[in-house]
Amino acid sequence: MASAAPINLRAQDTPYVPPTSLPTSSSQTGSTARIQIIDDEKKFTPDLATQIERWGLRDAGFSYNIVAVFGSQSTGKSTLLNRLFGTTFDVMDETRRQQTTKGIWMCRGKDMGVMVMDVEGTDGRERGEDQDFERKSALFSLASSEILIVNLWEHQVGLYQGANMGLLKTVFEVNLGLFGKKAQDGSNGRTLLLFVIRDHIGQTPLANLQATLTADLNRIWESLSKPTDLKDRLLSDYFDLAFTALPHKILSADKFESEVQELRTRFVDKESSDYLFKPAYHKRIPADGVAFYMEGIWEQVQTNKDLDLPTQQELLAQFRCDEISAVALAEFNEQAKSQKRPVEGGRVVEGLGAMMNNWRTQALTRYDRDASRYHKGVYGRKRADLVAVLDSTLSPLFLGQLKNLHKSCLVTFKKEMLDGLHGEDYDFANVFKRAREKSERTFSEGGKEALVEGTDWSWEEELELLRDEIRAVADQCRKDETTKMINLIERNLKKHISEPVELHLGKASPDMWDEILRVFRDTLDKAEKTYLTKAKSFNCTEEENTAALDALRKRGWVALRAKIDEQTADPIILGKLRNHFEERFRYDEQGVPRVWKPDDDIDSAFMKAKDQTLDLVPLYSKISPKDTSLEFNLPSESNDSFSNDDFDLSTSPVIFTETKCLDLTNKFRRDADAYYVEAKRSTVASIAQIPYWIYGVLVVLGWNEAMLVLFNPLYFAFLLLAMATSYIIAQLGLVGPLFQVTRTVGSEIQRQATARLREHFSQPVLAEPVQVGPSRDREEVGQIQ
Repeated sequence: MASAAPINLRAQDTPYVPPTSLPTSSSQTGSTARIQIIDDEKKFTPDLATQIERWGLRDAGFSYNIVAVFGSQSTGKSTLLNRLFGTTFDVMDETRRQQTTKGIWMCRGKDMGVMVMDVEGTDGRERGEDQDFERKSALFSLASSEILIVNLWEHQVGLYQGANMGLLKTVFEVNLGLFGKKAQDGSNGRTLLLFVIRDHIGQTPLANLQATLTADLNRIWESLSKPTDLKDRLLSDYFDLAFTALPHKILSADKFESEVQELRTRFVDKESSDYLFKPAYHKRIPADGVAFYMEGIWEQVQTNKDLDLPTQQELLAQFRCDEISAVALAEFNEQAKSQKRPVEGGRVVEGLGAMMNNWRTQALTRYDRDASRYHKGVYGRKRADLVAVLDSTLSPLFLGQLKNLHKSCLVTFKKEMLDGLHGEDYDFANVFKRAREKSERTFSEGGKEALVEGTDWSWEEELELLRDEIRAVADQCRKDETTKMINLIERNLKKHISEPVELHLGKASPDMWDEILRVFRDTLDKAEKTYLTKAKSFNCTEEENTAALDALRKRGWVALRAKIDEQTADPIILGKLRNHFEERFRYDEQGVPRVWKPDDDIDSAFMKAKDQTLDLVPLYSKISPKDTSLEFNLPSESNDSFSNDDFDLSTSPVIFTETKCLDLTNKFRRDADAYYVEAKRSTVASIAQIPYWIYGVLVVLGWNEAMLVLFNPLYFAFLLLAMATSYIIAQLGLVGPLFQVTRTVGSEIQRQATARLREHFSQPVLAEPVQVGPSRDREEVGQIQ
């Protein structure tokens, strides 16, 4: 790229100085100030974009035009442009006849959206034989403008050099590839060559001049060395030709001014039939890209590369579309950043979908507004790239929103399930249906809201995952509720069988097990019906119901066995045996307690009661009903998590093993023998009496002491006092209170004495009970007999 030159708003015939040092003329405002875009050292200014913005055309889009003038030096090009467009180009001092325009200048037309280029004249003595800049400037003007005004004198028509035909031939020949590509691409317009014939006096009609120029141009075109694929192309395929004539500026000043104004109307009046700025001529470069586009063209012209306008337009489009996309993307990223942390933090952002759609739409709208005016292919590719970047930024937000919705809806479902399963009258199926529909509806609404228009994203897959988890949670809830229900039924079953089992085991009748199993079966049937009634709302399968009923039967049987084992523990079963024995040994058939006498047959009563009691041990040892239909069919092994692995169902009817029965029999016999010994002792006590002679001995031995009391005044007085006191107490009814006080005092004395003795003896010797064995019982019985 050529080295940059600063904006130059100086007079064109003064030495070059930086633009910051130039005073601004009061006649030049920001909207009409001129700028030298290419200086006489062939350097392109970097400040054209800034100047276009000062002209107020940066955001004009396609609502602008570019026109350039081309012609020999000192032919009034600058004057013509100033008259036509109200520009402020410097004009030649007619008294000096020297070069005025150096390089290429640009100015905005007054009150017009037209950028006008004033090109250095050709065939100037300042350049001499150096025609390089003439060729490059003509090529640049032809490539960048819509209308190229060819300014020439009437007497130059028909001349090869005077009419710049040689220069045009060189430009046409070098850039024939350019024009061919323009036509084939279809996105670039044609170019209008407007020949302005100056100092036309009317002697030669304009039509003849037009014919001459047209013939010369066609002859030049035919003489070009065209590529094989362009040999049949005509000049009219790429260029439109227009001709106009202006009278002498000095000799016919009024007519010149009127003709110039009429020509200006053709540039300004869009409603005019001969309006010159036709859409076909527009280069389709947005105004904000004109500076970059022209700089690229000049760089290729400078490096003697083949000028490829479509490529230049694509490069410009790529550059500008990238800039526009970057600006839109930066604003978009700032907007998306605000919601990134809440989504990553697991929070469901309300209205996220609307925000993402708005961000995306704003970014694309901004891009479309500024970039759609550039090369369509590049615009489309860059837009697709922008859409991909936008979607890649929004996709994590969308997926994160779905994940957060998933978690939130699952938590809501669990809460709804737990709240709905309180109490005992709930319907599991209805609770599950309401909770599932609410969660799925919430997720669907959130998923639809989060969806970004124009994407192929979907929330249905996440919904299916949510449904799978909901089903898993529901299955677990159903299992938990089933387990709770079975536990509740089990507790009720235990409660209902507890009292009947105690009652029937206490009676110890032959049909004891029939009664117990009948109560157990009835209670179990009710429990099963209760389960099946509640299980209907759980949507359980037949296999699940079968497994649950098996578990319930097993638990019921285990509960029954636990209650039986509790009532047949060693202390309790021995107590039952003793009670049974006592009822038959110590009481008669009417239930009256027996008072044993020496002539009673204790041995027979003892043996009968003992044998009847020992007959109960086999009855208690096994659950064996007389009615075989009442026998309980033990359930098969189940997968109940509460089952007792140590409980053997195959041996569950057996309560006492043979060893256990023998041990219980021995223990009972020892207790029974003790009752027998006690009965024998009671008969001996009833036989022992005090002989009558003992009373006579007591009278004889106590006579002296009685006489002593009667004949001793002191003792007798005490005796009378005691008798009087006793009489008074008896008369006043104080005998009972006196005895009560006496017992209280005696108890207190006994307690104090016991406390003193315990303090005195640190380790008191406790008397152990004497266990009467069978051999000793027999010896005592023999002694008594």
